[in-house]
Amino acid sequence: MTDQALRRFSFNQATAQHWALPDVVAGCVAAGVPGIGLWREPVAEYGLERAAKLVRDAGLTVTTLCRGGFFTAEDWREQNLRAIDEAATLGAPVLVLVSGGLPAGSKDIDGARARVADAIAELAPHADAAGVRLAIEPLHPMFSADRCVIATLGQALDIAERFDPGVVGVVVDAYHVWWDDTVYAQIARAGEWIASFQVCDWITPLPAGVLLGRALPGDGCIELRRLRAAVDAAGYTGPIEVEVFNAEVWSRPGDEILTASITAYLREVV
Repeated sequence: MTDQALRRFSFNQATAQHWALPDVVAGCVAAGVPGIGLWREPVAEYGLERAAKLVRDAGLTVTTLCRGGFFTAEDWREQNLRAIDEAATLGAPVLVLVSGGLPAGSKDIDGARARVADAIAELAPHADAAGVRLAIEPLHPMFSADRCVIATLGQALDIAERFDPGVVGVVVDAYHVWWDDTVYAQIARAGEWIASFQVCDWITPLPAGVLLGRALPGDGCIELRRLRAAVDAAGYTGPIEVEVFNAEVWSRPGDEILTASITAYLREVV
């Protein structure tokens, strides 16, 4: 395995949910992995400043911080301003935003999407000052009610294009966009607004609760190499994160998950 083959690879720590942060970092260093995607909750548990020092001393690049958004929460503004500051402390150039679903008791999805745009407009100046790019992640439509009213890459771009692409961009997550017959046109449209590219695979039947239906690349039905080629053609040259939520994967030792992720990435994505 060469450094060149892995130069864009990033291991999202959620892929090894039960691997402690110091062990994830050590594993990435040992495997020659250059990048890591972090999540706010395990970072907070370890300590923000400690986590920043740990990753920095290891020489790893933090590719994204997950996640901000959830704009239906009462404290959404406070939480997102804090998340931006955390990303800046960690050296993460991108804060992933999952918008949140419908407000309690509401069926007004158009209104909910309008509120997402308004919230991002309110956060953008702080993000710009902190040097953190807000990245709108569309989620598969099955999550619209409770997790994310932004369901297509086109909807995410309709918001992102109102801003400088260095301040607000979009996430192309294979799991959430592969089904869309307009996705390749939307990726071409996205161009410099692409802030992150995440890969995994789609398997059926979906488990109860549907959240853990992701698989390692190659174990499902997504044309991952085709998506990667489209993202490349759109001008994106940044990290490619493997991000998998799967109970069976999580049950394995962390170093085994990392090795399997690297193998799958090289075979199915590159």
